[in-house]
Amino acid sequence: TQGLEALPGAIARLGGQIAPLGAGTNIIAKDGDLPLLLVTRAPQHETGLIGEEGGRLLLKADAALSLPALLAKAASLGLAGLEGLCGIPGSLGGALCMNAGSYGACLGDFVHSVELFSPVLGLVERPAADFAFAYRSCRLLGHEDWFLVSAVTLALPRGERSTIRERMRGVFTQKRATQPVEAWSAGCVFKNPAPDAPAGRLMEEAGLKGLGLGGMRFSALHANFLINEGPGSSEEAFSLIALAQERVLERSGQRLQTEVRVWP
Repeated sequence: TQGLEALPGAIARLGGQIAPLGAGTNIIAKDGDLPLLLVTRAPQHETGLIGEEGGRLLLKADAALSLPALLAKAASLGLAGLEGLCGIPGSLGGALCMNAGSYGACLGDFVHSVELFSPVLGLVERPAADFAFAYRSCRLLGHEDWFLVSAVTLALPRGERSTIRERMRGVFTQKRATQPVEAWSAGCVFKNPAPDAPAGRLMEEAGLKGLGLGGMRFSALHANFLINEGPGSSEEAFSLIALAQERVLERSGQRLQTEVRVWP
């Protein structure tokens, strides 16, 4: 948390739009120079138990901690609930802001409180009730200005360590067989328009699976993953995104909305 209070002054001095950067795993940035002021931070909080409430143990972790490291820590402590998030990269802070979810688990379901900094509020701890969690989104209610997450406290039920680890291995094995988890990508490109209309299926039905342009390509394993094969550019990525939206709309009438964050 050191240095956060100096951020508003630094932003005013340097100019540009603040762009909090976690691990950058769900971002596509436009090519060239951008009017952005990147802000990132190293972990400063130790990850550990801080109490118990309502039969659940409270695990506090730094927002800069990687999500895989958080899941490993939870498993080692016998804390269940997060197994479905196995295989999702990125940081805890990014997962909170996106309300990352997979295999029936959403991070927002387990949030107890959030430590954050904003130029209006300063450094504060806010309960989960102050946030609106929805599909791939998280809003701080009544707050329109930017804020940075510095730590998150999760309320997690107890579980058997062996069962938790077995569940995590099963989830990752299944994802590895159906998703390009080891490719260069920003994760799922589009949100699912509806529970019974996943974006990947709509894209596959529109003939987009494996379709490429330059160095970018929709994965042949899962169409909703746009992978960079090495020399890909954001211009090529945006062209494929627009093409996918057009083809899916023509074929199914569904409007695909991007899940990835586009800068700026």
